[in-house]
Amino acid sequence: MLGTLAPSLHWLPSDEGWRARFKAFRAGEETSVAAWEEAIALANLRLDFTGINALDQIIRERFGARPPERLATKPVRLAILSSSTTSHLHAAIRIAALRRGIWLTIYEPDYGQYFQELSDETSALHEFRPTAILFALDASELCGGVTSGMADDAAAGALQDVSARMQTCWTLAKQAFACQIIQQTALDVFPALIGENEERLSGSRVSVIHRFNAWLREAAMPSGVDLLALDRRAARDGLFAWFNPALWHRAKQEVAPAAAPVYGDLVGRLIAAGQGRSYKCLVLDLDNTLWGGVIGDDGLEGIVLGQGSASGEAFIAVQDYAREQARRGIILAVCSKNDEANAREPFEKHPEMLLKSGDIACFVANWQDKAANLRDIAQRLNIGLDALVFLDDNPFERTLIRQELPMVAVPEVPDDPALFAYSLSDAGYFESLAVTAEDRERSAQYQGNIQREALRESATDMNSYLRGLDMKLIWRRFDSVGVQRIVQLINKTNQFNLTTRRYTEEDVKAIMSDRNAIGLQLRLMDRFGDNGIIAIVIGKMGSDRNMVIDTWLMSCRVLGRQVERTTLNLLARRAREMGAQSLIGDYVPTKKNGMVKNHYTLLGFSTPDEKPDGSSRSVLDIREYAAPETFIEILEG
Repeated sequence: MLGTLAPSLHWLPSDEGWRARFKAFRAGEETSVAAWEEAIALANLRLDFTGINALDQIIRERFGARPPERLATKPVRLAILSSSTTSHLHAAIRIAALRRGIWLTIYEPDYGQYFQELSDETSALHEFRPTAILFALDASELCGGVTSGMADDAAAGALQDVSARMQTCWTLAKQAFACQIIQQTALDVFPALIGENEERLSGSRVSVIHRFNAWLREAAMPSGVDLLALDRRAARDGLFAWFNPALWHRAKQEVAPAAAPVYGDLVGRLIAAGQGRSYKCLVLDLDNTLWGGVIGDDGLEGIVLGQGSASGEAFIAVQDYAREQARRGIILAVCSKNDEANAREPFEKHPEMLLKSGDIACFVANWQDKAANLRDIAQRLNIGLDALVFLDDNPFERTLIRQELPMVAVPEVPDDPALFAYSLSDAGYFESLAVTAEDRERSAQYQGNIQREALRESATDMNSYLRGLDMKLIWRRFDSVGVQRIVQLINKTNQFNLTTRRYTEEDVKAIMSDRNAIGLQLRLMDRFGDNGIIAIVIGKMGSDRNMVIDTWLMSCRVLGRQVERTTLNLLARRAREMGAQSLIGDYVPTKKNGMVKNHYTLLGFSTPDEKPDGSSRSVLDIREYAAPETFIEILEG
């Protein structure tokens, strides 16, 4: 019998009282911060298709066209360009975005009109002005005209035609909207004709779909397109968890309604990654999470870990997954109720332990409650609590953290540790659109921070500490080599970000080619190593010979090291070389950037002219600006 269980949001907590919570939320009238936070909390429950549609309706009734001002991130306007029915997926996509604090609206053209609306500048699509586009073409559309009687060259030509059509759609979308483009891979929905060697039949639609998906994986990244790998997910869950042939013939729904919650989450996490809202740090419990047993009771010889038992190998798999995440740029931390000496012993002495002390950027083991320790970890690492994912086998601890720190991601995990890594992977907390060299160096950078902190504590005064760091600020203009990292920083930095303007790759390239603009990428080196690209500055010259600082953002991990002043010295010098007389600094308040409200005033700009919405503008005359000395040497890279 065809069919299988529908894919579910199994990493989210369930709540048997969700209907009562929905009812109470519907009865509310205010659109306050508390209401918005409750909406996000409800979106983070494990809901099926019916529950998600009910919640979506209530939220739209409660908030109307959009949530209260300044409660969400920059709103997203998503256009779904599809050749099949996708209206039943809208609610799941909106709720998935809300799950990540994003308010999203959707536009979908009339059935099959995606190319016409892209081409027509007067269309409703152009009036909608999407900030993200999802191309979701079904397999039947992609294989139109393909038959098993085709010769090799005819089948190759059909594949080339559909690939060229897709490239044309991407080009039209980028030229018109310069926005995030998401391309869905095709589902393998056709029954095989000759069996396990289907690729030997040139005109097989199964073969064409496989080759089209392979082409997508090669072409997407160079074209600036993000992939929604639906074929890979369906291979994991089973095709008929995603595709119902009866519903396809009745309603042209290629993605079945039961799969909508997970489909929406796959789209939502890609959009969130585009806004820099992926998580940065995996915080690990120890006992019965990284090894079996309790180290304080069982001792080094008594814990279950390593080869020789199924459970021991399962715990090794958890460590392997965490270590692989660290290698691609995710920070690792430990949060354990334990004596620290006992907790560290396996990292230092157990022969089967994959993770070592050097892999952990922040190690906290004591008898305080874990909520307090997670706050401490975020503070030590200088990242937000909403950047943390906490993995713990204990349901009591998971529930406690969700109640005390709802901004921390706490995945539900099954009892079997063999499934821990799959739960983390399915949740998509660490979704990234690209991995840069900077990402791969992040673990070493945070280890360097620990050494810097040790130097600071041993220094007799701040000047001796800063002098002892032997810092060098390496600057370069925006270039093609750094584009991915520049876009990543612009879209993920929230706290030290004066305007929080988001840029696409095309926007950054436009700055590179604009003679009246300057884009600076700044790298900080010191005696403990490379801090990576830690600041981005964009200045735009006006006809009045004033340069407006459109964007100034900086990594919080280098605060207090005179980087702000040194950056201004560099910017003032470069602006004068371009003929500027003044620098104009704008501050646009958001929920997270209050720490930089007085940034320009502290650097000597004029007292800001504050507007009712909290935004302000400050001016610095750079014609007579004398750059004060700092302990940072400025070098061109």
